[in-house]
Amino acid sequence: MIAPLTRLVPRTLRGRLSLVALTSAAILITVLTVAFNMVARQHLEHQADDELRTRAAAVATTVDTGGPVVGVHEGAHDELLDSNVWIYGGTRLIERPPNTTVHSPLSRAAHGLVTGGGRRCTTTGGPRPVHLCALPLPGPASGATVVTALDLAPYRSSADTLLFGSLALDAVMLACTYTLTRLAVGRALRPVRAMTDQATQEGAVTSGERFGTARLPAELSRLGTSLDALLDRIRALLRHERQLTAELSHELRTPLSRIIAELDWWRAHPRTAADTRATHTVISDAAASMHTICDTLLLDAREGVPTVPGTTLTLAALRHAARQLDPPAHLMLVITAQDPRLRTGVSAALLERIVSPLLANSLRYARSRVTVHARHDPDGVRIDVTDDGPGVPPPYAEQLFVPGRRADPGDAHGGAGLGLPLARRLARSVGGEVRYDAAHTPGARFTVRLPPA
Repeated sequence: MIAPLTRLVPRTLRGRLSLVALTSAAILITVLTVAFNMVARQHLEHQADDELRTRAAAVATTVDTGGPVVGVHEGAHDELLDSNVWIYGGTRLIERPPNTTVHSPLSRAAHGLVTGGGRRCTTTGGPRPVHLCALPLPGPASGATVVTALDLAPYRSSADTLLFGSLALDAVMLACTYTLTRLAVGRALRPVRAMTDQATQEGAVTSGERFGTARLPAELSRLGTSLDALLDRIRALLRHERQLTAELSHELRTPLSRIIAELDWWRAHPRTAADTRATHTVISDAAASMHTICDTLLLDAREGVPTVPGTTLTLAALRHAARQLDPPAHLMLVITAQDPRLRTGVSAALLERIVSPLLANSLRYARSRVTVHARHDPDGVRIDVTDDGPGVPPPYAEQLFVPGRRADPGDAHGGAGLGLPLARRLARSVGGEVRYDAAHTPGARFTVRLPPA
C-alpha cells in the first residue's frame, strides 16, 4: 500500500507544497463546514421552538382556565389557531386539529407530552418530521396544557441547502487554494530556477558571478551565500591545482633539460664506457632530483599536513642546489657560510627548493657574479642571494612574488614567473620568509630567513 501512495506524491517541490497547502486547507475547511452546519441546524431548531412557543402563547389566550373546568373561547379566526394545536384539561383532550384523529401518530405524540411527566418538546419520525411542544397554562383549572406542532420539512430543507451550498463553496475554495498556491510557489521558486540555470551553465565555476548578490528572500539569500562559499572553495581548489601543476612544471624543467641535453650529447658521437657511465650518473642524479622535487611540492600541497621538520648542513645543501642548476661558464658563483657547520632547521630537499628559484633568477640576470652567503640570524638562519645584474625595476618590485608576473616577458629569458612565489610559499610553510632587498644596489639581493636547527 505504501508504494502506490508514494507514486502519487508529486516529484516537484512546487507540487508537494501545493499538495500540503491543499491538504491543510481541506482539513480546515472541513472542520469549519461541519461546525457551521451544526450551528445552523441548532439555530433552525431554536427558530422552530420559538415559533411553537409563540403559537402556543397565542392559543393560550383563547383558553379559559379561570373556572373549575377548562374552556375554549371560539374566535373569528379560530381555524388558524386550531391548525396543529391540541388543548388538554389534565389528561382529557378538549380540542384537536380537524385533520387528525385521536389515534393518529401526532395525537399520540401530543398525548405523550401531556402525560410524559416533564418533557416539553418531541419530534416524530417519518418522511416529514414534525416537532411538538407543550405549554402548561396557569389557573385554578389545574392541568390545562396547549400542545402545538410544526412541520420541520422547510427547516430541514434549509439546513440541507446550507450544507450543499457550503460543500460547493468548499470545492471552489479548495480549487482556488491549489491554483493560487501553485502560482505563488512557482513565483517564489523562480529565483531558485535562475540560480540553478546559473550553476549549470558553462563557466559557472571559473566566472566571477555570485548567487548572493541579487535581492532575494532571506532563505534564498542564505542559500546563495552558501553556494557562493562552496564556489569559492571550488575555485580555490582549482587555483591550487593549477598552481601546483605550474610549479611542478617549472621545477621539473631544469632536471628534464639536463637529461635531454645529456642524452643528445651521448647520442651525437660514439662514446666510451666511461662517458656512458658519466651520462648514466647525470641522468640518475637528475631523476633523483625530479623525485625529490615531486615529493617536496606534493607534501607541501597537502592541506593540513605539517611540513616534516629536519636539520641540514646549510653550505652543503646550497652547493648541491647550485650544481643542479649548472651555472653558465662566464659567471662566477660564490657560495660561502659564516660557519661551515651552520645548520638549518628544515630538510635538505626543502632548503634546495626554496633557494633554487632565487639562484636561478640571479644566474639568469647576473652579468658576471652571483654570491650566496649563509650566516646566523637572531631569528635563525639568514641566506643572502646577490647578483650584479640590472636589478628589479622599482614599479615591478611589489609584484615580484605574485604568481605569473614578470617584469619584462619579452626579455628573451625563460621563466614563467612562478619561482619566486614558490620560494616564498615554501619558506612560509616552515615559519620562514623570503624578501627582496630594495635598498641594495647595484644588482638584486634576495634574503631568506629560516628557523634554526
